[in-house]
Amino acid sequence: MFFSKSDPMVVLFIKEFGSPQYRELGRTETIWDNLNPDFTKKFIVDYYFEESQHLRFDVYDIDSTSSSLSEHDFLGKMECTLAQIVTEAVLRKPLQGPKMNSGSIIAVSSEELSSCKEEVTLQFCGKKLDKKDFFGKSDPFLEFHKAREDGSYVLTHRTEVVKNTLNPTWKQFTLPVRALCNGDYDRSIKIACWDWNSNGTHDYIGEFLTTQRELARGPGPSNSFDCVNAEKKKKKKSYKHSGMIEVLKCKIDPVYSFLDYIKGGTQMNCVIAIDFTASNGAPSNPTSLHYLSPYQPNQYTQALYSVGDIIKDYDSDQLFPALGFGARLPPDGRVSHEFFLNGSTTSPYCEGIAGVMAAYQQALQTVQLYGPTNFAPVINHVARFATAVRDGTQYFILLIITDGVITDMPQTKEAIVNAAALPMSIIIVGVGEADFDAMEELDGDDVRLSSRGRVAERDIVQFVPFREFSRGTSAQAVEMNKARLAKEVLAEIPDQIVSYMKKTAIKPRPPLQRQPTLPTAPPT
Repeated sequence: MFFSKSDPMVVLFIKEFGSPQYRELGRTETIWDNLNPDFTKKFIVDYYFEESQHLRFDVYDIDSTSSSLSEHDFLGKMECTLAQIVTEAVLRKPLQGPKMNSGSIIAVSSEELSSCKEEVTLQFCGKKLDKKDFFGKSDPFLEFHKAREDGSYVLTHRTEVVKNTLNPTWKQFTLPVRALCNGDYDRSIKIACWDWNSNGTHDYIGEFLTTQRELARGPGPSNSFDCVNAEKKKKKKSYKHSGMIEVLKCKIDPVYSFLDYIKGGTQMNCVIAIDFTASNGAPSNPTSLHYLSPYQPNQYTQALYSVGDIIKDYDSDQLFPALGFGARLPPDGRVSHEFFLNGSTTSPYCEGIAGVMAAYQQALQTVQLYGPTNFAPVINHVARFATAVRDGTQYFILLIITDGVITDMPQTKEAIVNAAALPMSIIIVGVGEADFDAMEELDGDDVRLSSRGRVAERDIVQFVPFREFSRGTSAQAVEMNKARLAKEVLAEIPDQIVSYMKKTAIKPRPPLQRQPTLPTAPPT
């Protein structure tokens, strides 16, 4: 930054979800008499991919010890979103000040708070466990307990039951390391062994204590534990243990977050597909879902802006492919389920969300609404691009805005099952008052989608009916509806991206490194 004879301080303001106003989040220290201040103060801000989190950095020249900002000289401000900060190694923007040419630059960088981002895969076996069943052997299972700060223990995992054996081998399982020890490798872990009974009153076999650091050594003599029943030990001097529990496997892997991939350069590409079927109603009719009112945006426009305003901050080139389906195209009136909104025959790209809106409005004037409502062509269109880039550098999000029930359901299910193996997610927003019950089948939250005996590798579809987010008609209500819709439909995207990367064993690339200090300001 460049400040002429100033003692600068930065005040951070945030506009939270649903609020029209900024509130102060914190202040940096004051850098006295410095033309190139590099502030050490860090601000902790909760990050939500599905929200547009607006930030404002106000810069003041400190003139006194007063905490009132009105007592100091305002030098300028910089506004941005948190998404813009996390997608850049260092975000640099001009400082907008009261003077015509403030000539200053404010640079902001971010990092994810360090936490225990590891998971552990464990497998155990038992040997010569106590016989507990009168007519059989034992039906043993293990319980894992994490130590609390006060010394008590809380159950965090239970294995399956292995029936009728004194020498069980349990299936391997994977847990976050923090679930076992809060990331403290030396914190005690209690492992108890029980004999299962169908009436729920299980018989205690024994237990032992270990740590994650010990378990991490893997199979070997140091990870063969006496399973001890303390009550038996008190009563019988010759008692040694109730069997042995051994570690067969302990593998610790890093767990990468959505932000790790974004900071490593993964680009998100949003493709928009709009329903131009006749069931929407003639665009010139005020009752049409495509009617362009001068007073209020229609549901298609609101859905487009809701998602687009979030996604655009993660798309570096700001070029958005925009498709239409279910219309007759000029000049010959052929029906298309995969045409470019901008009228081009070679490129579907529009510049920014505003460009998509302009192309949408242009298409309403040139095509004839027709039908039927087929999704498979636009899904396969995006899938072709996703197939070509499967190395984690790009991820594709298809936003489908539609008013009707799908007429090519078998083909759509097949397309989604195929797309589930690709770096791709699908958001479907249903506008109008149609019955969208069939859409719920595509949103595999409860039952994973399948087609012709093949089950989708991942759940990649999120369906939301717009009518649940259309309360009120005032400008403020419309903005709130857009924010709520974006929050609902985008909340699953980070986990879907991480699930693809994990399934395909793609690690994030190293983030671009920030310069330790700001560059020297140019002479004025």
